[in-house]
Amino acid sequence: MKINENMLINDMLDKYPELTDILFRHGLNCLGCPGASNEILREAAEGHGISIEKLVEDLNQFLADK
Repeated sequence: MKINENMLINDMLDKYPELTDILFRHGLNCLGCPGASNEILREAAEGHGISIEKLVEDLNQFLADK
């Protein structure tokens, strides 16, 4: 399964909790954030001024390497 910008953050982290480190590196501290349950990755990235393209690329690269 590939990560995409329209995925709910909590759904992604439920399936791949190890992605938390990558989110942290990009400046998203989503674990425990109330918005994570109803916010998609693109919304979170935009809200924090983060490149969604680079974030999705890094998340998928991590999954490809594991």
